[in-house]
Order: sequence, then C-alpha cells, then structure tokens
Amino acid sequence: MARGKLRIYLGAAPGVGKTYAMLSEAHRRVERGTDAVVAFVEHHGRPRTEVMLHGLEQIQRRELDYRDTVFTEMDVDAVLARRPAVALVDELAHTNVPGSRNGKRWQDVEELLEAGIHVISTVNIQHLESLGDVVESITGVRQRETVPDEIVRRADQIELVDMSPQAIRRRMAHGNIYQPDKVDAALSNYFRPGNLTALRELALLWVADRVDEYLQEYRAEHSIRSTWQARERIVVGLTGGPEGRTLIRRAARMAAKGSGSEVLAVYIARSDGLTSASPKELAVQRTLVEDLGGTFHHVIGDDIPSALLEFARGVNATQIVLGSSRRKAWQYIFGPGVGATVARDSGPDLDVHIVTHDEVAKGRGLPVARGARLGRTRIIAGWLVGVVGPVLLSLLLTSIANGPGLANDVLLFLFLTVVAALLGGQLPALASAAVGSLLLNFYFTPPTHTLTVSDPKNLVAIVIFFAVAVSVASVVDLAARRTHQAARLRAESEILSFLAGSVLRGETTLDALLERVRETFGMETVALLERAGDVEPWTCAGRAGTDHGTPLLRPEDADVDMPVGDHMALALTGRVLPAEDRRVLAAFAAQAAVVLDRQRLVGEAERARELVEGNRIRTALLAAVSHDLRTPLASIKASVTSLRSDDVAWSPEDEAELLAGIEAGADRLDHLVGNLLDMSRLQTGTVTPLIREIDLDEVVPMALGGVPEGSVTLDIPEELPIVAVDPGLLERSVANLVENAVKYSPDGAAVLVSASALGERVELRIADRGPGVPDSAKDRIFEPFQRYGDAPRGAGVGLGLAVARGFAEAMGGTLAAEDTPGGGMTMVLTLRAAPGRPPARPDLPAQATT
Repeated sequence: MARGKLRIYLGAAPGVGKTYAMLSEAHRRVERGTDAVVAFVEHHGRPRTEVMLHGLEQIQRRELDYRDTVFTEMDVDAVLARRPAVALVDELAHTNVPGSRNGKRWQDVEELLEAGIHVISTVNIQHLESLGDVVESITGVRQRETVPDEIVRRADQIELVDMSPQAIRRRMAHGNIYQPDKVDAALSNYFRPGNLTALRELALLWVADRVDEYLQEYRAEHSIRSTWQARERIVVGLTGGPEGRTLIRRAARMAAKGSGSEVLAVYIARSDGLTSASPKELAVQRTLVEDLGGTFHHVIGDDIPSALLEFARGVNATQIVLGSSRRKAWQYIFGPGVGATVARDSGPDLDVHIVTHDEVAKGRGLPVARGARLGRTRIIAGWLVGVVGPVLLSLLLTSIANGPGLANDVLLFLFLTVVAALLGGQLPALASAAVGSLLLNFYFTPPTHTLTVSDPKNLVAIVIFFAVAVSVASVVDLAARRTHQAARLRAESEILSFLAGSVLRGETTLDALLERVRETFGMETVALLERAGDVEPWTCAGRAGTDHGTPLLRPEDADVDMPVGDHMALALTGRVLPAEDRRVLAAFAAQAAVVLDRQRLVGEAERARELVEGNRIRTALLAAVSHDLRTPLASIKASVTSLRSDDVAWSPEDEAELLAGIEAGADRLDHLVGNLLDMSRLQTGTVTPLIREIDLDEVVPMALGGVPEGSVTLDIPEELPIVAVDPGLLERSVANLVENAVKYSPDGAAVLVSASALGERVELRIADRGPGVPDSAKDRIFEPFQRYGDAPRGAGVGLGLAVARGFAEAMGGTLAAEDTPGGGMTMVLTLRAAPGRPPARPDLPAQATT
C-alpha cells in the first residue's frame, strides 16, 4: 500500500489563517469529487472558521476523562475505519490527553499516512522543535508543544500562510483570533509588532531553506548540472595560502550587497594529500568565514578545478571567487593554473571573480609530484615515448652514415625508457625496454637485420640495457606507490586534524559533522542510526543529504555502514567506499557518537541548571514571603484592627497616624511585589525592551518620586546625546539605584546623580557617601536576594540592584559598582547613545537640587 501524502499549512503565529486555508482547500477538493473528511479541526470560537466547517463531513471525536474533566481528541480508529482519501487534521504539534492512542497528534498523522490516507494539517513556526530556543528568546514564551522538524520537512507540500504583523493585530483587535477579554493582554505581550515581525522572518527563512531542498532534489533527480540563479551563493576557493582572508572578506562584501546571499568557503585537497596548505592558516580562515556568517567545507578531489566546479554546481552557486595565482612566470610551464581552468570551464551559468592580493606572483615553491594516479594524457604520452619513440630513434640512427656507436645507441634507448617510466609508469617503461632491446639487436649489433648476435660483448650490452631499463621502471613504480601511500596518509591526517580541531573548539554539531562526512566522501545521504536494544527498531538520531523519497531506516539498506558500538551505526548511501577509506570513516563515526552524547549531556546539564536556579529562587522567595512581605502586612493589619476596634475612641490625629502607617505599609508592599515581579520577568526572559530615542533629563527626574525631597542632587547636562533606551525600564533601574543610594547615605549627605558622554556611550553615575562595599562583594550585590552588611530585616528583599542590572543589560547597557572618592559607592549605568548623534563636549553645567 502506498504511503499517503502530507500537506502542511505553516504560519508565523496564531490567527494568520492556516485553518481557514486548510478548510478552503478541502471545499475545493470536495467540489472536484474527492472524498475529504474533517478528522479534527478546532475553530476556537472564530465565526468565519466555524462557517467553513459547514458542508464537510466530520468524524466523531473520541471523549476522554482526565482529572474529572471530559476532553475530546481525534478518533484515529474511526478515521481508519472510514478510510477517506483526504483527512483534515488541525494543530499538528498538539499533545494528546493521557489515555489517547498516541502521545502526540503528529504520531496520529503518521498512522494515517502509513494507511495510505492523504493528510492536510497545520502548524505554527514556533512549534518546530529546533526553533524552541530562538522563539523563546524572541517572545519570552517557551513552547511546550513541539513537533520534530523532520516530520514537517518530510511533508510532500509545505505552504506558507503569510500575513503582515499589522494585519494580525487588526484581526486580534476585531476579536477574530481570541476572545475579547484576552485581546489586550495578547496585543501587549506575545502579539507585539516586533515579536510578530521576527516570527514572520523566521517562518520565511525556514520555508526558503525547505524550498532550496526541494530545488536540490529536483536538480538531482533530473540530472541538471547547470546553475539556476534563484539565490546568490558565492563559493570561495581556498588554497590554505595567506591570500585566503582577503578572498573571504571580498566574498562577504559581495554577499552583503544582496539580501539572502550565502558565502561558502571550500578547501579542496588532493586525494594524494600533496599540498602546501598551512593547517594553522586554514583554521584561521575557517574561523573568519564562520564569523562573517558563511560556512566552511573540506572536500577531496584529484582534479582541483573539476572538484571546485562540481562543488559549486552541487550547491547551486552563482559566483566563484578565486585569488590570482601566486606562481612565478616560469612556473606556468606546468599548466595554466586553477583560476584560468575554472574560468574556462565554468560556462555561462557561473561567474568567476579573480581577486588580486599582496601575494600575487611571489611564488609558492616548486610544484610537487602528483603521485601514482596519473592522468590519461600522461599514460598515453608514456606509451608513445616507450613504443613509438624507439622506432623513430632507430630510423634516425640508421639514416646516419657513421652512427654514434653501439654504446651511445644503448644510452639513447635507455634515455627513452627512463622518460617513458617518468611519464606513464612501469608498463610503458617495460614495453620500451623490450622494444629497444629488439631494435638494438636487429639494427645495431652485427650481423644487422637479424636477431642473432655474433659478438658476446654486444650480447652482454643488450642484456645489461634490458636489466637497467627494467630496474629503472621498477624503482619509478615503487617510488610512485610509496608517494601515493604517504600522500594518502597525509590527506587522512588533514581531515582528522580538522575534525579534532572543530570538536575541541566545540563548533561541531551532529548535523554539521554528518554534512562534513557527506562532503568528504562524496555521498548522497549520511545518517546516524541508533536503537535501544538488539530487537528494537532503528531510529535516526541525525541525517544529512537527501533521501530521494526512500528514507534510510536500517544500516542494511545503506551502501556503506560503519558500526559504532552495539546499538549505533553510521549509514551512507551514494556509492561503495574502498576499504582504505573506512579507517577515516570509523573515526568520523566514533566522533559522531561522542558529539551526540555531548549534545544530550549539554541538554541535561542545562535542564539541571534551570532546576537548580529555580529551586534557589523559590527558596529565596519563600524566605522573602515569610518575613519581608509579612512585615508590612503585619503593620497594615495592626493599624486596620486598631481603627476597627470599638473599645478605643481614636482622636483625629491618631487616626491620621494609623492611616499614614497603612499607606506607608501598602507602598512598601507594592514596591516589594513590583521588584519580585520584575525579577520573575528577568528570570523567565520575558523582558522585551521597546527601544526609542529619548533625553536623559526626561526620564531621570521621573525616577526620583520615591525619595525624600532634597536627598538627591542632579547634574544632567542639557547637551548630552540622546540615548537609545526603553524609558520604562530605564526609569525603574534609576529608581532602584537612587533608592538604594539614599537608604545607605548618612543624614544630610545628598546622593549625586550625574551624567557624561564617552564616545558612543553615555554614563549615568549615582554616587552616595555611605559605608561602601569592598571589591570582593561588588559583583555579589547584584545577585538576587542579596543584602550586604547590616541592612535591617524589612528593608527589602535584596532585589533592587539585581532588577536594575537586568533591565540595563536588556537595553544593551551595563551596570557596575565603583568606590566613591572620599568614601561611599558609585553605581555606573552605561547606556547606548542614539545612532548618528555626536557626543557633546564635556562642559560642566550648573547643578540643580531636588
């Protein structure tokens, strides 16, 4: 039975119209006579979506009891029994209620596909498993319901349902997405314009990459070798020489001129390993290209120009950047060079840029031997010199009346044999020795024109000639084989050196490592398979390349498989590798297992760290609630109880004092709760600053409302540059810093708040004359729930400075503590000046006291 096809409508956020588009497609198919049913679609109270369900057959849902509540889920058995041609399944990433047939809805969809039912589904970009961290950093919300990327990537069709952020917010405001009571909260949090724009870009980029995969598969299936310039891809050819950095930077500038351009740096090593590349220089160039947003590739190829063009066409590149040759003029006798050959053979679909640099024509050393793998041209030349050369030499020598003599004739024939050995190897040299011996005997040893030799000395000369010729051929062949073996080992060591270096630097992910294996060995697909036991099915832990419709599920299905332990194997498809390549492949396989284990350990360590941090925060929060929050509550409770007491007649002055105590306690409680909420936002990463340009003198005075009048002296020059900050976050940061400074300052000593411009930064300094903090404690005071020295209980929970630093860093600034000259502590808040605003002159303005 053929597997069903999966079509997915992908959206950047809820409300873009994925379900509506899916239902519209269902109506079109029903009108064409297709048997389409609604297996599970949730309209969420949206009237237009609910109307689209009319006229479509809906499968009865399955009801499940969970924690005294009845939930409905898709009834997979009912859908399989109904067996429609097309089933509509909404919310692919949904987690089923415990007790369901499968834990995830995408697993239900897999069952329908295996049964031959076509499925149309929907999913949002934030639910893709690999993008969880990225989405959390954008929105501050961690998605708990996710679907593996591989499930979505395997879809036969992916259609992006796009909508501008402004249109989504209008739909939200009109009540077309959420209920009216949730609209305001959604618009001010998850559905902010910045969040929606970032999610939209994420969805567009993900779909663009998937389209690129479709394009590569299509080109491979139809054997299309020419470049389709759908997207600018710039390949930089590296030799390991000092000019590589210049080429990478030039390619990066070219890529920056067009949106979506890519830079791919490739170093091609000969399979014989004979190269003058510097491993250290290649490592530097790899770091440079990755810092500039490109990728580095290490490929093996016997013919460097052909391998470079093959790589460029394989990645559908549009441009190739090469450096001018470092060879001196006389070295061109060995060939036109890589640049000229690539430019000649690139064809009309690839643009080749030859970039000049400081190393042009300075020489690169003598060209090295090319090893035992001789080209066809050299082999043919060797046979011509070895067979035709002796014949032509015989004709030339016999035409001379008084020849040079037998001894010289032997040397001339021996010279041809040596040349044949150098050009074509052992077999042409042996043939040259045999033909030369016969010709010497026939034409130059008496009696001539016969194969008999009358003089024993001549016979000895011919025998020695043949022996020397055979020896020379054997030595040349042995040297070539030894050179090839040594060169191959060098090539292997280069690959392993790159592998070890990238792993030690922590740069290699499992997908990148598998892609490196695929490129190095020229395979179509590389997959790391694992299973829990000897009888358990294999699962794919990582994959690189294309499957061409047949996923790699078992090592036995691959052209090459390399076991890694008892329950893991590296499987490759594309061609059968020779035995000598398996040694390097084994190293890659072992490293892939190590990288996989390390990735899982890193994930577990991160989860453990989050748990530890959460436990620490909860413990400190309980301590704060148990004492610091109860103190103002107790004061409020006592005052209220006193006012409500019927036993005492309070005078107006006493009532005013009790009410003032209630108000002070409430203000104190509000301040403590505000800091706790701010710290919670910082810990969960939900602080999203809204940066805009503003003057400091518009924000700082507003932050002084909570301190006694006259306790702060302002020194804010009017000509300061405008800063790029979130005014709300800046006000809260300054307020916390000023309140902390006033609390520790002695009576009569005002806190000085001053500002100055330093280049592209603006410094705001809050200086007090308190006891100060030793250097060893300056970093610790910014940690949550920390109070230094003899701060009295009830004076706060130790969150003010932590919140101030967190907000400062969220705006791209810094907060540090310094000693105040003459005693005390100074908080230095550094902020970014608005772009294009020149720094002001550091003139001292008049002081103002508040």
